Amino acid sequence: DGRLTFHPGNQTVDLPSIHFMSRSGTIFLNAYTNSPICCPSRAAMWSGLFTHVTESWNNFKGLDPGYVTWMDLMEKHGYHTRKYGKLDYTSGHHSVSNRVEAWTRDVDFLLRQEGRPMVNLTGDRKLVRVMKADWKNTDKAVSWIKEEAINLTQPFVLYLGLNLPHPYPSPYAGENFGASTFLTSPYWLQKVKYGAVKIPKWSPLSEMHPVDYYSSYTKNCTGEFTKEEVRNIRAFYYAMCSETDAMLGEIISALRDTKLLQKTMVMFTADHGELAMDHRQFYKMSMYEGSSHVPLLAMGPGVKEGQQVPNMVSLVDIYPTMLDIAGIPVPQNLSGYSLIPLLRGEADSGVSPPKVSARPPWVLSEFHGCNVNSSSYMLRAGRWKYIAYGDGCSVLPQLFDLSEDPDELTNVAMKLPGVVRSLDGILRSVVNYPKVSSAVQEYNKREFITWKQSLGQNYSNVIANLRWHHDWLQEPQKYESAIDKWL
Repeated sequence: DGRLTFHPGNQTVDLPSIHFMSRSGTIFLNAYTNSPICCPSRAAMWSGLFTHVTESWNNFKGLDPGYVTWMDLMEKHGYHTRKYGKLDYTSGHHSVSNRVEAWTRDVDFLLRQEGRPMVNLTGDRKLVRVMKADWKNTDKAVSWIKEEAINLTQPFVLYLGLNLPHPYPSPYAGENFGASTFLTSPYWLQKVKYGAVKIPKWSPLSEMHPVDYYSSYTKNCTGEFTKEEVRNIRAFYYAMCSETDAMLGEIISALRDTKLLQKTMVMFTADHGELAMDHRQFYKMSMYEGSSHVPLLAMGPGVKEGQQVPNMVSLVDIYPTMLDIAGIPVPQNLSGYSLIPLLRGEADSGVSPPKVSARPPWVLSEFHGCNVNSSSYMLRAGRWKYIAYGDGCSVLPQLFDLSEDPDELTNVAMKLPGVVRSLDGILRSVVNYPKVSSAVQEYNKREFITWKQSLGQNYSNVIANLRWHHDWLQEPQKYESAIDKWL
């Protein structure tokens, strides 16, 4: 959740490496994912293109393998490149459950797709390395900096992708598992200021927006939760962020030890946030701030120190920024804009250079995957967040005034039709969203039919054993009929 990197969110947990970066460089106060789920978000970041352009519809469908990313271009232009850890931007990954749930979201049924969110404390106050796989990749990156980067005659670009602070798989949740367990150790939990952990306010289930209700139900969050349970989920999540921060610290220390820190650009961001029980949901897949607002910090040569940038930016801006750093001509067809003018502090000098003024005053995020039963499109512009669904008619839109209502509890779309009309006009000028929604529906049905046919007689057994098996097995006939009706 990007709000943890600046006030007041940063009061809840100790993030020393983030604080060091914000003092030594620039922090973006309004950075957003272009799609609040792993693969489509990363596809946008690696391609510099909006989700409807790449057609990265869900966690199974990202970029084609072999797609030319900004890192590929930097390598072609003489950079030594190295990647460690999670990449997850090409098609074909993630579980069967993940893709089938995305394809069947238009089916008229409600099934829980995730395990109930829960916390798990492991080890003692000495256990620092909870997420062992991430630490292993961090160690590899540190060794590479100390043993190889230091001896290079050419410039380098190093990418380290971490899983944390993603919740962990929950074995009790069924085939393919959901990831609903917030796991940490007492070492990290002591970094959280429990008194500063805010319990989010929830609307009654009967008053929830229909898409929110579907999301909350499929995420197994419509049951009873005590305040203590909610506070713990949030605190454990913040503790996981603290462990992530320590990995960032290892990279910064390695650059400092090798005298490379002063001449290296360091950037920190995330593919999406975590609701951690905001709006009666955990996970991502939502346009609410906890899920769509991401951290983005940079420090290095030419980056203004101690700067907070209020401009709207998003992950598609990474591609042109990386090319800009390397002095590589930026293609004209990109959805994003270089952040370099903003990083240099040129935006507040009174005279906006052309590069800054070309940047639109809005950002776009969209979602077409599982846990949400409609394609959703979010336009963030100034104080407003506008969310349109599907064809723009069947489901009511949402409008939040973030300056008056930062927790997004009051949908003012009905009260302010003029603002809705204006923002919807901008949104439609960027993406013909009714047409895109229709294309996604066709894709979902086509892919599901292909998958179903590939299984032959085995279809019922397989579908009954996906993550929703607890609910499905109570009335399999009813749910199979609902799928037949949809087809």
